[in-house]
Amino acid sequence: MQKKPKKNYKFAISTSLFITIGLTLVLSALLYFYNQPYWLPLLVFVPICYSVCFCIIQYRVERFIYRRVKQIYDDLTLLESATLINKPVTTDMATLTQEIDKYARDKKLEIETLKVREEYRREFLGNISHELKTPLFTVQGYILTLLDGAMEDERIRKKYLTRASKGVERLIYIVKDLDMITKLEVGDLSLKYEDFDILEVIRNVFDLLEMKATKKKITLMFDMDYKTPIRVRADKERIQQVLTNLIVNSIKYGKEKGTTEVSVENLIKNKVIVRVTDNGEGISKANLKRLFERFFRVDKSGSRKEGGSGLGLSIVKHIMEAHEEKIYVESQYGIGSEFSFTLEKAK
Repeated sequence: MQKKPKKNYKFAISTSLFITIGLTLVLSALLYFYNQPYWLPLLVFVPICYSVCFCIIQYRVERFIYRRVKQIYDDLTLLESATLINKPVTTDMATLTQEIDKYARDKKLEIETLKVREEYRREFLGNISHELKTPLFTVQGYILTLLDGAMEDERIRKKYLTRASKGVERLIYIVKDLDMITKLEVGDLSLKYEDFDILEVIRNVFDLLEMKATKKKITLMFDMDYKTPIRVRADKERIQQVLTNLIVNSIKYGKEKGTTEVSVENLIKNKVIVRVTDNGEGISKANLKRLFERFFRVDKSGSRKEGGSGLGLSIVKHIMEAHEEKIYVESQYGIGSEFSFTLEKAK
């Protein structure tokens, strides 16, 4: 059911008043000039003039302006947005202008957002295509070589099958990380909260990555000797994954004979902050903004040689957001980086 339009009389009232005042002054001057009594004629003229002017002007406003404004509301689909559809039609130009300006700003923001998303989608598809293509072509190359005759040589067969297996492992690694980050984004991955000692988890990660760090002669260490456990409440498995990804990155981009230091400090009454600090390559300011994007790599050539899916930091960010916690990064190129994240203390 169409709503009754809202009429506006301000323009007719003010314009009629100005015309009446003007004509009254002119008539007064003429009567005074001809020495005629003018008070009585003016008392009759003023209300008649004002009424006639008001009716004519209001009629013309409704015919000339109102119908055109109503047509805008009826015909233009852009004004059928949620912000306007429940409002009555108005002939107030200021109100209409405000509504259209607001709609234009909202649409401009929506278009810019869509452009950013489209650019992100295009870049994401390009990245994932590249990440999957490299190990796929590697596996395909080794298998085709074996099929072409190299299979008869036992040494080459074992060597090529081992390399093909590593390529398949890399593909599985990428697909698993993509599956996890998708679940984190849509909220399908449930967190299993429990109380645990964060220092024990860090030690487990140190043990897990000891050989990897030894290859680059990097020392994994605490900032101090912790005498008592520090208990937190979170998903233990996911927090271990966060620490593993951060420490793997510090090893990957660390300097030979460098250090990766982990510290746990009280932040506020019910929070602790875990810091992972290294003296590696560091990250430039230009790259810091995009550091947690999918497949974004600071050093594309070097990081691919080291392996990984390119999703580690993106997964770290989503895990911390799922915990409703914060993750921070500070870095100075050529000096080192520090990643830190907060956790809730166990009660």
